[in-house]
Amino acid sequence: MVTVAHLVEKMIEQKPFIQEALSRGIINNAALAEELLPDIEKELRQKVKFSAVNMAIRRLGEKLGKNFVTQAKFNTNSDITVKSDLVEITIYKTAEFPQEVKKIYELMDFRKGDLLTITQGLNEVMIITNKKHLEKITAKLPFSLVKKIIKNVSSVTINLTPAAAETLGLFYLACRALNWENINIVDIVSTFTEMTFIVKEEDAAKALETLHRIIQG
Repeated sequence: MVTVAHLVEKMIEQKPFIQEALSRGIINNAALAEELLPDIEKELRQKVKFSAVNMAIRRLGEKLGKNFVTQAKFNTNSDITVKSDLVEITIYKTAEFPQEVKKIYELMDFRKGDLLTITQGLNEVMIITNKKHLEKITAKLPFSLVKKIIKNVSSVTINLTPAAAETLGLFYLACRALNWENINIVDIVSTFTEMTFIVKEEDAAKALETLHRIIQG
């Protein structure tokens, strides 16, 4: 059976910034209840008491405060690395891709700081590397394989401790902080102890400052 509490939680889940404000106790519960009340009544097809909605919001705020905010915190020992002058190439995934990867690796000189990240999805592959390699890589790939090229991007990587990497909610905290600063996240790449955000070059400095701020707490 669908209840007022269930609908309140569902609606607030769709509004991450309101969810965050509610969990921190900095939102007017009564004003939020007035805003949600018409949609809840429409969903339930009956009149609903304002007090029931207000109570559901208060309890949800307490739940969020205990179960999420207090747990999700970066370790202050984490550091941040920025790489600029990058390019992101998305290609269609084919049976020939493993052979194409070998050609791409041959272009890299990791001793001189070259960067190469290859992420395989179900139907496409994302390649992030130094902009200087773009022409050579595309020359080695059939034109029909290239789906999208995004130039002038940077990577901002948070290097986590193993303990921090297993902490619930860290991706949410980082994404929320970047969104609050109107920084568009082009892509996200992660490994066990590395959380990397691909952003436009003009946003790199601001992203670094923003992420450094949340790490320092």
